[in-house]
Amino acid sequence: MTRVAAIDCGTNSIRLLVADAAPETGELTELDRRMTIVRLGQGVDRTGRLAPEALERTFAACREYAAVIKEHGAERVRFVATSASRDAENRDDFVRGVLDILGVEPEVITGDQEAAFSFTGATKELPGADSRLVVDIGGGSTEFVVGDDRVRAARSVDIGCVRLTERHLVHDGVTADPPTPGQIAAIRADIEAALDLAEETVPLREARTLVGLAGSVTTVAAIVLGLDAYDSAAIHHSRIPYDRVAETTTRLLTATHTERAAIPVMHPGRVDVIGAGSLILLAIMERTGAREVVVSEHDILDGIAWSCVPDAQ
Repeated sequence: MTRVAAIDCGTNSIRLLVADAAPETGELTELDRRMTIVRLGQGVDRTGRLAPEALERTFAACREYAAVIKEHGAERVRFVATSASRDAENRDDFVRGVLDILGVEPEVITGDQEAAFSFTGATKELPGADSRLVVDIGGGSTEFVVGDDRVRAARSVDIGCVRLTERHLVHDGVTADPPTPGQIAAIRADIEAALDLAEETVPLREARTLVGLAGSVTTVAAIVLGLDAYDSAAIHHSRIPYDRVAETTTRLLTATHTERAAIPVMHPGRVDVIGAGSLILLAIMERTGAREVVVSEHDILDGIAWSCVPDAQ
């Protein structure tokens, strides 16, 4: 048994998992799991740089996480940074800040590495070894991985709920409320182009099961399930049919900010970006012909945790 701490820093959120990993049984016993919306990728698509206020929000979360890691006495810590920090010219400022706070250097991983971690985290506990397409819809990018007992093909493309919202729905600092049909069409065009790109590498239509990860997917699932409050246990491994995803996407894209914020399971940090995130999921289901998506609360964070234990790979 090894006590590990995994941190996943993405475009929209930073997350921590402290767990006991038992490679002999394949079990990951969760001790602490938390998420903070920091919007590290604020403006990166437009400026190519991490904003000072975004960096400070992220560093504040790192200070909180450092205290939690110390409290639990984790033996191994791994910090992985994804889309926003890959794209930023000033990512060295980010790396130095994290190193000073946590004592570990953030690994700015490639999209393929991100995809492999997501696949491990999402599928390690699923029974059988049928062909699966795992999609991790993040803030700045989406990862596609096809595999069975191992990864067969993977691709990361630059579509995410934050990136597409900022690109098409934010003008002069104001977010469209709600989006116009033309704005939605522009987002859809970007998604379809990215799916064409992903399909050059990953056989999107061949897998028997579609597994969806990350906040956009879990939030859509929570809405479809009619939850009064966010419930990870109810969401994990739920099966959400295509028609309910389509219905929910339409609802989110036609609602105002106030209406979306009033949804009981909606995290405040997702109110403005959930429409684009749900549209990405819907387009993936349409492209692959998936009748349902299996929703997983275990994702890249769990994959990072397992990577801290060499004999678990």
